[in-house]
Amino acid sequence: MPRTDEQNVAIRAGTRDTIRTAAVREFAARGFAAASIRGIAAEAGLSTGSIYRHYATKEDLFDELLTQAATGLGAVAEQLAGPGRPLDLIRAFTATYLADLQGDRGEAEFYMVVNQGFTSDTPPGTTARLAAAHTALWRAFADLVRRGQEEQQFGRGDAEQLTVAFFAMLAGLTTLRLALGDDLTMPELDLVLRHLTGSDR
Repeated sequence: MPRTDEQNVAIRAGTRDTIRTAAVREFAARGFAAASIRGIAAEAGLSTGSIYRHYATKEDLFDELLTQAATGLGAVAEQLAGPGRPLDLIRAFTATYLADLQGDRGEAEFYMVVNQGFTSDTPPGTTARLAAAHTALWRAFADLVRRGQEEQQFGRGDAEQLTVAFFAMLAGLTTLRLALGDDLTMPELDLVLRHLTGSDR
């Protein structure tokens, strides 16, 4: 019995997800320059022909991953800029980030791939695109910190500096997750938030 159009679409989507997951591992392990379609195919358990049916070049695949990252950062910025109690919004964001890190190495590896986009500017314009998305996120976060300070939910301090330090802490945890794997003792949510609140809240 032939497959329906809906089944074919679902199969193609599933294959692309498998390819993207494998590509993240390959790019994170080898870097963009050394990574290859052959290596991605081996990681995905597919033939190189299967990869090429979905992506003409590794640059196209890399670009799609970075576009996904920029879109995700924009979505988080919109959430943080939305209505709600500042502490609750930042708590939800941080809890999700920590849970993703603890789940598997995939999120940490994806973070490494995004950093490669920053440093390599591949394809051209990637650094500016990712910088704009990060800037939007940091501004939304800093605005939320300022609002939380006004409502006495957060401790005193320059909101921009608190934001930079907070994201540096998350970046450090991400790097440790890659280096230590399951041996990393992930800090509890309230301990991470104490950087902003100054206490358990």
